[in-house]
Amino acid sequence: MNGTSSRLLTLLSLLQARRDWPGGLLAERLDVTPRTVRRDVDRLRELGYPVRAFKGPDGGYRLDAGAELPPLLFDDDQAVALAIALQLAVTSGAGVGEAATRALITVRQVMPARLRRRLDAVQVVPVADRTGHEAEPAVLVALTTAVRAREVLRFDYATEHRPDGAPGELVPPRRVEPHHTVVRSGRWYLVAWDLDRDDWRTFRVDRITPRTPTGPRFTPREVPGGDVATFVSARFKGSSGADAWPCTGVVELDLPAADVAPYAADGTVEALGPDRCRLSRGAWSWVGLAATVAGFDAEIRVVGPPELKEAFATLADRLSRAAGGRR
Repeated sequence: MNGTSSRLLTLLSLLQARRDWPGGLLAERLDVTPRTVRRDVDRLRELGYPVRAFKGPDGGYRLDAGAELPPLLFDDDQAVALAIALQLAVTSGAGVGEAATRALITVRQVMPARLRRRLDAVQVVPVADRTGHEAEPAVLVALTTAVRAREVLRFDYATEHRPDGAPGELVPPRRVEPHHTVVRSGRWYLVAWDLDRDDWRTFRVDRITPRTPTGPRFTPREVPGGDVATFVSARFKGSSGADAWPCTGVVELDLPAADVAPYAADGTVEALGPDRCRLSRGAWSWVGLAATVAGFDAEIRVVGPPELKEAFATLADRLSRAAGGRR
């Protein structure tokens, strides 16, 4: 931040701290001349902050903000970004939706009228995960504090939630070296080195109950591959190495490529004609891949590998038994 911007923020903070500020005292606190103070006040007015001058022996300034927080200095793009971020907080899985709504109201009150209009123009309808498995803010704070302090963490870890949404059965306490907290598809995870299993693990934060105190400090390790996002993505694909599906295959479908592409996820679609395409896709298992491809309502021809063709045969037998043996 350059000197002028930093000084403007300091000036805003001072004007909020007390009702009236003599010009000479402001100049002294900012270590500038009274002329520079007048210029800075003019800059704040240009940004829309209602700074009034009052008469007196030395003259002075007053900020008509009516807020408890120091006035905030945002440009238009920052105001829009803030509005979007706070409105989408309900989908973050962090259990802070209500707090984010109150924060947006508070921030709006301390912004100039011009930025308030920009803020009000951004109306987002967030669609939150209604599974009830949100991470508690206090737990997130405890985990991120341990990550930053590089301290061994002990916690109770519940198994799968019961159908009524209550936590599952607790297993013996875990001891880990916490390295990262990540969010994926609206759910929070802790990436840590499990001291008892001597391996990397990902833990769902909504199942964690931290124990106190934390343990000794540890030396950070490098996650496999060196990138936590790639590591987590690979784990969710069932891969312990590269960020790739363990099972990948190629099929041809009697459907237009435009009809298949929206549902191909991270697969690739190649048009072979107006009503035929080739789909390359991966999954965690061969039968899982076959079931995914079978979801397309069309004739299927397996290009390869042989494991995928065998998986379709296995799936066909299962579906036949499910249908009472009818072919």
